[in-house]
Amino acid sequence: MAGSGEQFAHLPSGIDICHETFGDTADPPVLLVMGLGGPMGWWAMEFCEELAAEGLFVIRYDNRDTGRSTKLRQYHVSKLDIVKAAVGMVKNPPYRLGDLADDAFGLLDHLGIDQAHLVGVSMGGMIVQTMAIDRPERALSMTSIMSTTGRRTVGYQHPRVLPGLFASSGRTRDEYVARSLRATAMIASPDYPTTDEDARARAHETYDRGWTASGVARQLMAILTQTDRTAALADLDLPVTVVHGLKDPLVHRSGGKATADAIPRAEHIEIPGMAHDLPVQLHGTFIEAITGTIARSVHR
Repeated sequence: MAGSGEQFAHLPSGIDICHETFGDTADPPVLLVMGLGGPMGWWAMEFCEELAAEGLFVIRYDNRDTGRSTKLRQYHVSKLDIVKAAVGMVKNPPYRLGDLADDAFGLLDHLGIDQAHLVGVSMGGMIVQTMAIDRPERALSMTSIMSTTGRRTVGYQHPRVLPGLFASSGRTRDEYVARSLRATAMIASPDYPTTDEDARARAHETYDRGWTASGVARQLMAILTQTDRTAALADLDLPVTVVHGLKDPLVHRSGGKATADAIPRAEHIEIPGMAHDLPVQLHGTFIEAITGTIARSVHR
């Protein structure tokens, strides 16, 4: 089931969001929200097609500062800014998770969609949680994958991945690809390996579609300055499934558990051998989690 091809939504805020859709517009809409530095291609084409084949209208898009969506280069973020944000010393980042959530709502408005099933991974999980909290009437269900609540005592990083977060991405395409392969090796699922060929192809696509280190830094500032959503999550009244890998070094499994514990009646799926990626071997598991969550919304 081929996608629509890349299109642009020109939002009233001045942000342009690049997006692609799969399936029939008459089917229930599912919005896929990617994580830190990830363009929409990190939701694999095959995954989107398989999800659409379940009778869903699937939307993937580039968050601001990734892919072909708007880059806010006028806002400079230094490594010192990131360190300050990590210890709570930054009050005014370039933008917040709420702004990223507003971009998503703006895309839905552009597509003429009032309500959607929300699926987010990592930072994308934080965004869909924010969407469901801020405008619950627009969220039909939510699937939060390898994400967390914003509480600093859960969902933390393993010390071994911290140097990689601050490592230089290089100045050339080849340097970026080499750095990306090293990062993939640190956070990829040990029991569901990604081939070097696939990892390299994804790195090439990410770079060629408009990757910028400054954009990742601005998104990271939004993550580091997020608020604790635990209390607000407790007020959600919609079907929710939380998925997390038991070997995730970037967002500890405690983040997924805290999310599931906070939301009434949330289902919690922990996957042995999964780390911080979406390995093709688990596509069926993710699709089953998403469609199962949607089915619960239909039978409410």
